[in-house]
Amino acid sequence: MAKKKETKIKITQIKSAIGYNVKQKRTLEALGIRKLNHSVVQVSNAQIEGMVYKVKHLVSVEDVN
Repeated sequence: MAKKKETKIKITQIKSAIGYNVKQKRTLEALGIRKLNHSVVQVSNAQIEGMVYKVKHLVSVEDVN
C-alpha cells in the first residue's frame, strides 16, 4: 500500500489565555505553544484537530506545504 502523505498545520497563538479556563491553558501547553505569537507545526490528525477546536478563539491555523 502507498503511504499517506501527512498533512501539517501551523498553529499560532494570537490571543492571551489569561482569564480563560485552566483546561484551555493546558490545551495550549499540550499543543506546544509557549507564549503569545509563538507558532508550532503539528501533524493534522483527529487529536490535534480536537485540541485546536477547543482553543479556536485563541489561535490561528494555516496549512503548511
